[in-house]
Amino acid sequence: MGRVENTVKRRRATVKDVALEAGVSRGTVSRVLNGQPYVSDEARAAIDAAIAKVGFVPNRAARSLVMQSSQAIGLIVHEPHSLFVEDPNIGSILMGANAALSEADYQLSVMIADSTRDIERLARYLSGGLIDGVIIVSARVGDPITRAIADLGLPAAFVGHPRDIGDAAYVAIDNRGAAREITTRLARTGRERIGMIASALDRDSGSDRLAGFVDALGNRFDPQLVERVPLYSYSDGQAGMRALLERAPDIDGVFAASDAVAAGAMDVLQSAGRRIPDDIGVVGFDDSTWALRCDPPLSTVHQPATELGRAAAESVLRQLRGEDPETGGRVLECPVVWRASA
Repeated sequence: MGRVENTVKRRRATVKDVALEAGVSRGTVSRVLNGQPYVSDEARAAIDAAIAKVGFVPNRAARSLVMQSSQAIGLIVHEPHSLFVEDPNIGSILMGANAALSEADYQLSVMIADSTRDIERLARYLSGGLIDGVIIVSARVGDPITRAIADLGLPAAFVGHPRDIGDAAYVAIDNRGAAREITTRLARTGRERIGMIASALDRDSGSDRLAGFVDALGNRFDPQLVERVPLYSYSDGQAGMRALLERAPDIDGVFAASDAVAAGAMDVLQSAGRRIPDDIGVVGFDDSTWALRCDPPLSTVHQPATELGRAAAESVLRQLRGEDPETGGRVLECPVVWRASA
């Protein structure tokens, strides 16, 4: 009888194996693999020795093995697949990021996280070395994507400013201040019963817009005139407006947390025979294509989505070049755009 061939393959060594052998974090190993600074000579030597001992080989193409770079940046959008298609802001962020990366000869890789399974899959993918850095859109506080990126030590920039990202780079707008400004302007049109369809309260943009609404109304704020909905979507705007009309039929002003939400609300109001702006004023947030598709055109806040995407990509590129990320992040201007809906 011939010799039986052992067909069981040895398990491929991982970043975690290197980190355990070297006695350092996975993030420190990732920084060494990506040629990043801020690693001591002692730790770097321990990691080099561990790589040799465990036989670690990054899962990259031949050029990447030489250059220690995949020339690809991931854009992670933590939203349902349906909203990725519906929300024009996401597309504008993507285009802005892609323009900046294209100028630097980097490829943009778009990833959608819609479930726990998606998040686990993305964490595995990111650990394979196929992405040099990431831009994160719509992260929540306590987001497992944020934790995975921190563990890997990937250069990263957030669009928005979740409260638990520490000193990570971010680009954002003043959601609270802009919401306060447009609500104040709505109140100055003589509205007495102003409500809000508050969306996406599990992330900084949604909670800050609600806070700005409360700031603007002060003692006039009535919590019964706030309807909370999950997403910045047209259908959530419809559902939120129906609930507000049922609870407060005398409502005469509405701040919708996004233009898509406002468009859904206006559809319900007009179907109920409410004239806009004669009977009720409506304002939104984003200044997206939704705003001009409304009839009458929507008063809103201009969110510079393309510029946000570009700025986030440029931040990641600076980190990849070994430059210090901007401390405290960047906050872009977001002026009110007043139209006929209020």
